Order: sequence, then structure tokens, then C-alpha cells
Amino acid sequence: MNTERMRSLGEKRSVIRELFEYGNKRKAEIGAENVFDFSIGNPSVPAPKEFSEELCRLLAEENPVSVHGYTSAPGDFSARKAIAENLNERFETAFAPEHLYLTCGAAASLTISLSAVVNDGEEVIIFAPFFPEYPVFIETAGGKPISVPCRSSDFQIDFYELEKALNKNTAAVIINSPNNPSGAVLSEECFEKLGKTLLEAEEKFGRKIYLISDEPYRELVYGEIKIPFVTKYYADTIICYSWSKSLSIPGERIGYILVSPENTKWKSLYSGICGAGRALGFVCAPSLFQHMIPKCIKMTSDISVYAENRNLLYDSLAGMGFKAVRPDGAFYLFVKSPEADAKAFSEKAKKHEILIVPSDDFGMEGFVRISYCVPKEQIERSLPNFKKLAEEYSL
Repeated sequence: MNTERMRSLGEKRSVIRELFEYGNKRKAEIGAENVFDFSIGNPSVPAPKEFSEELCRLLAEENPVSVHGYTSAPGDFSARKAIAENLNERFETAFAPEHLYLTCGAAASLTISLSAVVNDGEEVIIFAPFFPEYPVFIETAGGKPISVPCRSSDFQIDFYELEKALNKNTAAVIINSPNNPSGAVLSEECFEKLGKTLLEAEEKFGRKIYLISDEPYRELVYGEIKIPFVTKYYADTIICYSWSKSLSIPGERIGYILVSPENTKWKSLYSGICGAGRALGFVCAPSLFQHMIPKCIKMTSDISVYAENRNLLYDSLAGMGFKAVRPDGAFYLFVKSPEADAKAFSEKAKKHEILIVPSDDFGMEGFVRISYCVPKEQIERSLPNFKKLAEEYSL
């Protein structure tokens, strides 16, 4: 059964990857400037100049044996120390290097964390809309994904639905704020209620229920929006972070797992994280990028570009009659499909060379995701095509 499942996963790419590959094919056929690919969350803003300078310095000045050699399995101590100090400075926490495990990005962080806390057959709650790989990661860890719909009006947690889903078999709950695909940021009130709800569920069912916070978009928020730090609201928390989006380095695969010391059995949980990393082969994240962390910990790419893209795309599409909740973070616009079948709408968009992702694989029907981490010029050039698409639906 396992070999059949792996073969099936390999034969069928995610809908996002399918569109991305289709876009590459069309670009070769008609020219890249004529294809408006909004399928994948691949940052178009370059990494900070100082980041590249630090990498060059490491390569030129540091001992190549240490730069390219193994670190300890959980990660280089100085890198973990820099992360802990940065978090403590920003969020008034009390983390230490021993609470951190460096990984090959957020996907590795999630798979390790799930393997550490989920027993075969246990349930993991995910909030729709969700990143399509969550069910894959959960099932690979032996768990069962349970989809709970968010409020469609603002994509905040629907606590009535959450409380119905929690039970004695719930091992973990995954949150993602800012969210992919909606761009929604969970409010502080939402975090407070979530912590209270999960604590009550732990007491009711007599078991640990871990809150896994998937945070690759933590730094990508706009205006006066603030991201509440989840460990302040619930003790049994695991944070999965990646620099892929904040530094525009998705191909470098560097991130971390943070085990909250507020957890009464955090040492045991951390041992489980280390053991899962060992079992999955995720020991010693890419060494070169571990060494860049102390100097680059406070950097981000130019997030103002995404804010400008958001405003342009949201305002333009809203003016054409499309409906969407204005995103507060990440770089995605989640647009209501003008027809019930989002896949059909996505196919009609392709006829106008617009590549947008139908929402079915995100666990919610009737929407499409538009990734606006693209050059502003692409958005501007795409608007006449979006207008023609709107006219097809008489919006």
C-alpha cells in the first residue's frame, strides 16, 4: 500500500505544479511576455543585497571545511542562539538554542513535527482553505487529516466547527497565519480563543493536543497589521518557520522548528523532534545557509513591492466585479469564482493566458488563488485579459 501511494504521488503533481509546468510550456510556445502565470508562490523580489554579500564573505573568508562541513544534527549552535535571541527581542519570550532544530525549510519542519506527535490513525485538524500538501504530510506520518472550514467572510477560525471536530483522537491542530491561499492573518482575539479552546479540549479528553504553527509568511504583513506570537496563547505549541519567503530564497531550503519551553514536557517533545529528524533523514540542514543566519537574522526582502502589487491587483479586480477578501499578509489573493465550478473558471482563464489555481485542492470549493509575487509589469499587462474574462461572466 505504501509503495502504491508513493507511486501515485509521484505520477500526479499538485495542481499548482501542473499549472506551473503548463505555464512554462506556453511561454516556450508564445513568449513569456504573453503568459500571465499567477500559479506558484515563487518570490520575484530579490534577496537583500546584504544577504548575498554575507554568502560571498562566508565563501571567500571562512574555512571551507567548516562552511561546507557537517554541523550538529539539530543545527549550528551559533545559528540557533541567534534565532532565539532575535525572537526574544521581538516577542518578549525566553527561548534558548536547545528549543530549536534547524531544517530544510518549512516542509521538512512540518513532516518532522507531525512524525514526532502523531500516532497511526490519530487525527490532525487543518483549517480550510489550507496548503494542499498538508494532507500529504499528515497521511505520511500515519495520521488522518480533518478539514474544518474557516469563516468565508474573513477566513478567521470558525470555533463552532472546531469544537465539533475536536475529540479524544485529535493529536494536533495546524494553523497557517498569514495564510496560503487566502492571505488572512488570524487576529489576537482568535489566538486567545484558540488557546482557551485547545486547553479545554486537553482537559476534556485527557491528552496532549499540539498546536503546530506553520509560519513561512510571518514577516509578510501590510500596514499596521501585527502577528501575535502563538506561544503566548497556548503552551503545547510547535512553530515551523522558513526563510523562503521573507528572504526570497525558496530554493535554498532553510528553516527551523521551535519547541515552546512552556510545554511541561518540552524536553521529551524536543527529543521526539530530533528522533523524527533522524528517522526521516533531516539531520544537518544546509550548512552554508545555517552559517548565514547570525548576520542575516533581521533582514527581509523588500516587502513593500508585494503591498503595491496587492493594492493594484485587488483594486483592479474589484473594479471589474470580482469578489475577494482583501488580504492582510502573504502574497495571495483568494478570489470568489463567478461560477460554482472553480476548475471550469480556471480553464476559461487559461484561454486568456491567465494561470490561476482552483481552490478544490485547498479544501474549499468556489475560489481561485492568484499569486501576486510577480513583477508589477506582469499584473499591469494582465489586466486587459482579466477584463475580458470578467466580461465573459457579465460581471
